[in-house]
Amino acid sequence: MFRPIALYIGLRYTRAKRRNHFISFISLTSMLGIALGVAVLITVLSVMNGFDQEIRIRVFGMANQITINTLGGMMQQWQKLSDEVVHHPGVVGAAPFVSGQGILVNTGITHPAVITGVLPDRESAVSSLATKIVQGSFDELKPGQFGVVVGQELALSLGLSIGDKVTMMIPTATVTPMGVMPRFKRFNVVGIFKVGTGFGFDSSMAFINLKDAQVFFQMGSGITGLRLKLQDFYAAPRISSELAQQLPPVYQVSNWTDDYGPYFHAIQLEKTMMFLILLLLVAIAAFNLVSTLVMVVTDKQSDIAILRTLGATPSTILAIFMVQGTIIGVIGTLLGLIGGVCLAWNATEIVNGIEHVFHVQLFASGVYFVDYLPSELLWSDVWRICVSALVMSLVATIYPAWRAARTQPAEALRYE
Repeated sequence: MFRPIALYIGLRYTRAKRRNHFISFISLTSMLGIALGVAVLITVLSVMNGFDQEIRIRVFGMANQITINTLGGMMQQWQKLSDEVVHHPGVVGAAPFVSGQGILVNTGITHPAVITGVLPDRESAVSSLATKIVQGSFDELKPGQFGVVVGQELALSLGLSIGDKVTMMIPTATVTPMGVMPRFKRFNVVGIFKVGTGFGFDSSMAFINLKDAQVFFQMGSGITGLRLKLQDFYAAPRISSELAQQLPPVYQVSNWTDDYGPYFHAIQLEKTMMFLILLLLVAIAAFNLVSTLVMVVTDKQSDIAILRTLGATPSTILAIFMVQGTIIGVIGTLLGLIGGVCLAWNATEIVNGIEHVFHVQLFASGVYFVDYLPSELLWSDVWRICVSALVMSLVATIYPAWRAARTQPAEALRYE
């Protein structure tokens, strides 16, 4: 069976012999170094993807992806506008809301909050609030009953539980015989939700029925605006720009990047920098590969000279040592790929096991937004890491192989 001479000899050189165990050990070290770098890089990026996914779920489950309101602050006949925008490509849901600042008071304790009026049957189309209820029911927000759903931290601060009454005050003035007074109303706590710490949803938001909000804020049949949910929330800037051009100038269109854009840009920058920094681990292993191949070339001087006298060209010698270095890089990358994927898939279980065995909590929700180690493996990251490792391994073989190709037979065999 025909074998390319460069491939055949390169494969033979990768095998250990009795007289060059040290060189074989250095080759193994280079291989394991590449594998370790690839595995660490895959695992770390998967964990960062997991944290990013958890944060996106929490933020975009509650925050407005796209908001449409009017210059006057009150929107009338919103049903027609809602029917129009939901037909826009990329928009999967729309729901009206009434929003305003207020203060919740209970047993002398006050706490500011953003009061939002919603329609429970339509709110599920734009947010995950109904799935975040830990006590009570979101469907209890019925018009005319003045029920309220508050965040868990807000409920703890005010000492509220299901069935309690809380006084809600807004800065809108009401003229009474005693003078100008802020508007206030007693609401019944019908639900408590929990999104998680880190973004203030649990400590600063209260939801009431849209009809009750219109009465409380004296808006008649008007609303503050429409909330839209997108199929791809990263397309929000483009879709909001298209809607702004499509709708009359009286409407204002904003998106989540106005409030949370810098934060997610910082996360993306951090992930990119982490990729580049950890890629240095692979570069160090590739640099070790250079040392290994230089030692091999020095050890094989007489063999190279004999091959040259038998008719091997410098390009053949170059190919022999590039094959040897490439094999080390391929095997190291493959081992790192297997190890990194296994670690990424089982990172959560591994950390949970460590916490259980040593009775410690490595992740506190108040610091990391979550109380466990999330991990999400993206094959696009795996592809980039493996290609980068293979390219660096291939580049590392160029100088030693070029040095071997320049070997002069007469000089190499002079003292043999």
